[in-house]
Amino acid sequence: MPGPTGNEATIFSHLRCGRNGCNRTFKSQRAKTTHIRAMHSHANYVSHTSSDNSDDEVQPGDQPQVVPDDDGGELDSELDTPASPVPAPDDNDPLDNPEVPAIGLGRGAYTFHPHLNGRKCDAEGNFLPPGSAPDPRTTTAPGNFSPFKDATQFLLADFLYRKAEMSAHDISYLMELWAFNMLKHNSFGPFSDSQQLYAAIDAISKSDVRWQAMNVGYAADIPDDVPDWQTRSYQVVFRDPAECIEKAILDNPDFADQFDTAPYKHYASGCHWYTNFFSGNFAWRHCDRIYADNPATTGALYVLLILGSDKTTVSVATGHEEYHPLYVSVGNLQNVARRAHRNTVIPIGFLAIPKPDRKDDKDPAFQTFKKQLFHQSLTTILQSLKSAMTDPVIKRCPDGHYRRVIYDLGPYIADYPEQVMLSGIVQTWCARCQSIPEDLNGKNQSRRIRQWTNLLCEAHPSRVLWTEFGIDDDVVPFTQDFPRADIHKLIAPDILHQLIKGTFKDHLVEWVGNYLIEKQGENRANVIMDEIDKRITAAPTFPGLRRFPQGRRFKQWTGDDSKALMKVYLSAIADFVEPQVVQCLEAFMEFCYIVCRSEIGDDNIALLREKVAEFHEHREVFRRARVREDFSLPQQHSLCHYPYLIAEFGVPNGLCSSITESRHISAIKKPWRRSNRYKALGQMLLINQRLDKLAAARADFAERNMLPPIHAPPPTRIPDPVPDDPERGDDEAGPEQSPCPTVLKYPRKLQDLTDKLNMPDLPLLARQFLYFQLNPGEEGVPDEAEYPDIVGQVHVFHSATATFYAPSDDSGLQGMRREIIRSTPSWHEQPGMQGMTIGRIHLFFRFKFEGTAYPCVLIDRFACVGVAAGRIRYG
Repeated sequence: MPGPTGNEATIFSHLRCGRNGCNRTFKSQRAKTTHIRAMHSHANYVSHTSSDNSDDEVQPGDQPQVVPDDDGGELDSELDTPASPVPAPDDNDPLDNPEVPAIGLGRGAYTFHPHLNGRKCDAEGNFLPPGSAPDPRTTTAPGNFSPFKDATQFLLADFLYRKAEMSAHDISYLMELWAFNMLKHNSFGPFSDSQQLYAAIDAISKSDVRWQAMNVGYAADIPDDVPDWQTRSYQVVFRDPAECIEKAILDNPDFADQFDTAPYKHYASGCHWYTNFFSGNFAWRHCDRIYADNPATTGALYVLLILGSDKTTVSVATGHEEYHPLYVSVGNLQNVARRAHRNTVIPIGFLAIPKPDRKDDKDPAFQTFKKQLFHQSLTTILQSLKSAMTDPVIKRCPDGHYRRVIYDLGPYIADYPEQVMLSGIVQTWCARCQSIPEDLNGKNQSRRIRQWTNLLCEAHPSRVLWTEFGIDDDVVPFTQDFPRADIHKLIAPDILHQLIKGTFKDHLVEWVGNYLIEKQGENRANVIMDEIDKRITAAPTFPGLRRFPQGRRFKQWTGDDSKALMKVYLSAIADFVEPQVVQCLEAFMEFCYIVCRSEIGDDNIALLREKVAEFHEHREVFRRARVREDFSLPQQHSLCHYPYLIAEFGVPNGLCSSITESRHISAIKKPWRRSNRYKALGQMLLINQRLDKLAAARADFAERNMLPPIHAPPPTRIPDPVPDDPERGDDEAGPEQSPCPTVLKYPRKLQDLTDKLNMPDLPLLARQFLYFQLNPGEEGVPDEAEYPDIVGQVHVFHSATATFYAPSDDSGLQGMRREIIRSTPSWHEQPGMQGMTIGRIHLFFRFKFEGTAYPCVLIDRFACVGVAAGRIRYG
């Protein structure tokens, strides 16, 4: 995180780094030394090494034969993934090789893939020498906002259509008012009406990918007397995914600083760390395989597709309108970009939703047709990418350089019902392993693979496949048509539906209620549940905590509701259940908080396994209480796969279905509300296309320095202190504070402010504070005569925003937190410690000394004795 400078200097910062233009500031020399060693020295980086990570082999018990995994290894349980070895440092420093991509390197050793490393080339595919500048994206003259007249016209169109979502009628009325006002200047408004505004947006050539439709029907011979669903035609709407990826992501300068061009391994503090998708083993191993199959791919850019689909309902009362969108993103984008509600998850299709008559809902033929329609639609939509999965194509990348691009299918984001349809398994079975539904947590957790499924389908009849192996042989997964793709390996972890809404909300919270009924009886249990709701309601207002005024008695739960409840639920039930129930929830919540981190190391993965074992041990309390007879639940079983999936795909919060759920809002629900509801899909497609064009135009204007960028660069995590540094101090990376506007009713002179507040010690405390800022490391209390005088104006604030790195909150954005600290005068009359108050801020103020601004705070701190305010000191 860049440190504040000049007028933004804080009471925590005064020493500036100064290395290579770095503006970080620190409150002590030890913190500055730690920063320089971590961020401005790269003597510990290592050279390229090839992957030693391979899959294991299935041991299927009494099944026909052992089948080697097509990734070159043997396949075994996902529970025994070994920790990655830490390589020794090498003299060949990746930072000295201009072809090695920069990935916001922090401390530690980074090893990049030696073959598919995204070398720069020209438009014909010829590799460029190191240091070559990219060709300009456009020859358009600077200041040309075509197809708009100027910046005002573009910004107005962007505001009215994207931000305000104003209707066509209201836009036309606004333009009439504008034109009427401009008549006195013999001028006109920026647009004559809404149609001219829409025409200007439609004329944007960037990100112009047309939608197309195909009609699909039942292919078998249809006799006369058949169900209606067999005679209907089903429409699938889609657009070319290759064009969408190229125009919306690869050729988008907005992602230049958040786009990885080669798989890498990050080692620090003796363990392997996983963050973005390209830090995982999947991308590295597939690059090894691509190079082994075709050595001519050396230097190519590996672009991995992340797919996701999920049904969503936009209207229940008026016709039960449902849509089934298909989204695509790329694994090269760093997680912070994919999670930031930016245009990184692109709708590329709307799949058909066959709806039969009620009497045919459970017809096996209809169920089979629905699944086959789903997979055939995916195969057709993705066909334009298939050739580029073996032979590289030339594409321009976010940094402006051309590269040879080779595509590959990666994780598929889906909830459990969608996973069942995707993988061709039977409901209640696992899509990733061969555990039987009656004992999902048993010993047979060998992973499913495509070759093994094919052999089983050849060796057994459908009935045996269904009952003994959980395989629906009527379903041929779409991945069969694409190289290196195995749907069982591509099922992504899903924090939202597996952990937050599944295990916690649907299982544990419900089980606690049933546990109380079994132990206390229904009447007493209701009294206890009311008391638990009161405790939840009494949660104090605090940054990061959400208040539930009605407890947890509401019907429509969202993922955010469940995550917020997790933070207060454990303390609310602690006195009403036996310790093992609390230990069960504690182990599960600890698992969730580790999984939600933005960086996970091998030691964290080992801890995850321990927490899963603890959770399995302590949940037996619900069996003993007759709440559950068994725990064979797919959501809870998924916890066993997380350690392996983190090593494969990086941290799970970059692949969570909450990303596609939030995309439903901007791509489906809001466009549907803007439509007139009649044949709404066509209007929704047009709205999405226009939004894509506006985003692409804004990115183009920003790259040409004609407009500021929409998205500021993400905050940079403050590096952890070097563990073995004897000079390291605690909490040396202080916050960056941004005060709110000055409060005008306070005096501007320090002495006048002292009189107004009736605090005679304020001038002395302020001078003392300034002395220690100017003399860091000073010990003892000097004579008052040595304190500098403060003669400038004093500016008073009622709040300040602090941005800081919280090591204990690793689940945030790289550990970064932002909190608003308030000083509210109306609260000052309340005596003593009320609630959780441990300090009372009287005011924030700022003064200048020799041209440098010093923000500080005047605070009463209370000792935890009695209920009366005990003024200890100001600082």
